[in-house]
Amino acid sequence: MGLDYVDIFYSHRPDPETPLEETMSALDAAVRQGKALYAGISNYSAERTAQAAAFLARLGTPCLIHQPKYSMFERWIEGGLTDVLAREGIGCIAFSPLAQGLLTSRYLSGIPAGSRAAKPHGFLKAAHITEERLARIRQLNELATARGQTLAQMALQWVLRLPVVTSALIGASSVAQLEENVAAVRAPALSDDELSRIEKILAD
Repeated sequence: MGLDYVDIFYSHRPDPETPLEETMSALDAAVRQGKALYAGISNYSAERTAQAAAFLARLGTPCLIHQPKYSMFERWIEGGLTDVLAREGIGCIAFSPLAQGLLTSRYLSGIPAGSRAAKPHGFLKAAHITEERLARIRQLNELATARGQTLAQMALQWVLRLPVVTSALIGASSVAQLEENVAAVRAPALSDDELSRIEKILAD
């Protein structure tokens, strides 16, 4: 990369074939050798996160951040991981908060040509965009419009509503998209009523 060091060195996903202690020792070594300022993990379960944090703490190199996939359509971190992160003082930086573009205006009328879902490769498949899911997306868009914002902005606000979520990773393909997404932090917080309505839409 042509860098003297990186800000954060992640263990991007746990390797079942490698002892956790070995992986965490490698992160600790990277920090102690000045190759990274901080250590982080990604895609670790709640249990493995607690184990990793405890081992790093014993080494004297705290786990700074956890990077999990999190959005309205991907909520696994609410099943224990957020509690571990809060208890251990680890920040959460959510990736794919817009669910590969599903939580934007792009798919309101179906699958457009040239979109991620229209391509034969990639994580988002046409099969993922069912009529049931489209109905939810349209209802969420109506709520966002009533709030005076785009669906993407509301989806980002929803992810950031949790105190443990310190940031959200967005994949903007233009300056306009970047400006739209950043504007989400300037909107009024989601009210309890709006959060309840979102929960009902997602559950229906």
